Amino acid sequence: MSLSVNTNLGAMRALASLRTTGETLGVYSKQLQTGYRVADATDDASTFSVAQGIRANLQAYSAVQNSLASGAGMGSVTQAALSNISDLVGNMQAKLTQLADGSIGASQRTIYAADFNAMTSQVSTFIAMANYNGVNLLSNASTARSFMADTSGTTLTMASQSGVSTAFTTFATSSVSSATAATASLTSLTTFQTAVGTAIGQNATDTRSLQLQSGFVNAISDATTTGLGQLVDADIGKAAAQVQSQQVRQQMAIQQLSMANQQPAVLLSLMR
Repeated sequence: MSLSVNTNLGAMRALASLRTTGETLGVYSKQLQTGYRVADATDDASTFSVAQGIRANLQAYSAVQNSLASGAGMGSVTQAALSNISDLVGNMQAKLTQLADGSIGASQRTIYAADFNAMTSQVSTFIAMANYNGVNLLSNASTARSFMADTSGTTLTMASQSGVSTAFTTFATSSVSSATAATASLTSLTTFQTAVGTAIGQNATDTRSLQLQSGFVNAISDATTTGLGQLVDADIGKAAAQVQSQQVRQQMAIQQLSMANQQPAVLLSLMR
């Protein structure tokens, strides 16, 4: 190879090698810093575009999960209230049966009636407290609620159980002042008990549907997240090894450039 002070081929090759090594080192260093093989459009425009679309889907799944969780929570609160009301109805039926006995004395009837009225008041409290995020499905004014089931706009409905309040309002006006009145109240209690039983079944079905759908959406979201990771996540072990390797290459290129830059100095010896 001829020597020239104008064109140093060795230095040019060393510079090219140093430049390539620096670019490669930058790629793998970025992967270590971000954790992504494709962190932005400069890494891989088409893959980044696809990944952004998947991230948008994941955000939509998150919104669906929140909606379903809200519905499941509402159903659980309603079911808890209905279960407690149902338990209390059994006690009320027993107490009404005692009050329907014409042989009990006035003082005993007063004691039984006070106990019965306390239970009636407790049912009213249960209904009033069946509130979730400002919604009470047991109230007279309640309406059915819809919740997002998927990202395409499909919904699941949580039915109103206002029939419980309607039946209870009628039953609460019942009198237990006499055995005859208490006997008549048993019929009204039966209607209320039926309304509670129907509400328990319907609400349980609606809540279960929301919980099942929530589990399915969670599974889809997890699978999508895994797919996104396979698409854009960096292999950290490989990136770390490459960084070390490229750093060595960089040092070697710098040494080669230094040696190449010294070669034209040989021409000085020819001038002596």
